[in-house]
Amino acid sequence: MATPLFLSELYIYPVKSLGGIRLTEAEVTPRGLRHDRRWLIVNERNQFMTQRKTAAMAHLKVAPAYNGFLLSHQQRPDLLPLFVPFEATPEKTLFVTIWDDMVFAWRARPECDEWLSEALGQPCKLVYMSDMVRRDVEPELNPEGQLVSFADAYPYLLIGEGSLQELNARLAEPVGMDRFRPNLVYNGGGPFAEDGWGQFAIGDVAFRAVRACGRCVLTTINQHTAQKHALGEPLRTLATYRTQEGNVLFGQHVTTASLGSIRVGDAIQVHTGK
Repeated sequence: MATPLFLSELYIYPVKSLGGIRLTEAEVTPRGLRHDRRWLIVNERNQFMTQRKTAAMAHLKVAPAYNGFLLSHQQRPDLLPLFVPFEATPEKTLFVTIWDDMVFAWRARPECDEWLSEALGQPCKLVYMSDMVRRDVEPELNPEGQLVSFADAYPYLLIGEGSLQELNARLAEPVGMDRFRPNLVYNGGGPFAEDGWGQFAIGDVAFRAVRACGRCVLTTINQHTAQKHALGEPLRTLATYRTQEGNVLFGQHVTTASLGSIRVGDAIQVHTGK
């Protein structure tokens, strides 16, 4: 008898590459979970910033607040927590670059830029993606024209608990799920069972697993200390058995054309394979 599958964890990351918020329920939109990666930190040249080049971003934690969230620096108690609303207003705008895309963005309040510049030790700005912005998921795999927020490539990332457990069994020092920044975590099934999923549903909401996620150096950064692992773990170990066409794979990129809500504990039904 097959092991039942169910949603065990839900996360949003309001600001790309900063800490996440764990939820028990979330609203599903085609662009991602509501409030996920709608804010972005950019440098003086309006280019996106991530932990890949600025590991100190791992020190910035995000906590829920009424109609928004609080940013805090885990190593700087002198920096009082900063409130950021979930949505911005179009008072000031600019174009920003994220990977190969240039998109229109709304500026945050000046005090947000000042706080982040002090926290990260370099000039930077906080910007917001409005619903008017169109940033397409890679069209060759998404003929239906799916959208994405400031996430790297896809609106959702799915990982099975069994996949992390299997990886940790190979590591001298186990790592947490926060190294991989998923939105959707499920329980049940064997390691990397998600690799074979196509169409599936969480509760009443339909999703599609499109392709595996290629992992980068960000997975080697301890999210509590902002330090990179000296030997490049867990990426080094993953590369020994999860490399395909030069990419180290862990988790599945997911899209949806559905609206609705999903909750921790919802049953998952896999309808088709890849």
